[in-house]
Amino acid sequence: MVHRISGFMDFIREQGVVGLAVGLTLGTSITLLVNSIVNDIVNPLVGVLLPGSGNLNTKYVCLDHVNGVCTNKLAYGAVLSALISFMTIAALIYFVVKGLGFDKFDKKKEVVVEKAAPKEESKKK
Repeated sequence: MVHRISGFMDFIREQGVVGLAVGLTLGTSITLLVNSIVNDIVNPLVGVLLPGSGNLNTKYVCLDHVNGVCTNKLAYGAVLSALISFMTIAALIYFVVKGLGFDKFDKKKEVVVEKAAPKEESKKK
């Protein structure tokens, strides 16, 4: 039983599972924060600039009318909101990775092959 536990702990250390868990947790937290900023601050501001109501998520184009009621909508506001969220998260991750220097870990290490100096054989005559 002890051997299995030590094998599991070796797996955790070698595969970077803890780093993956931390990254996943931070990524989820950043996503929630960015979505809140986009939905509560950016969308209302963009919604004011577009005709109609003041919320970007409610913007749509009616494609089909039946008895004066819109039955088929193209909800472009929700798509724009998702696009703004995605671009904000992508930019944030890019600048964090570049700013903290994490991109250096992904570069392949160059292997320097040094030629061994030819050995001179001393000939005794």
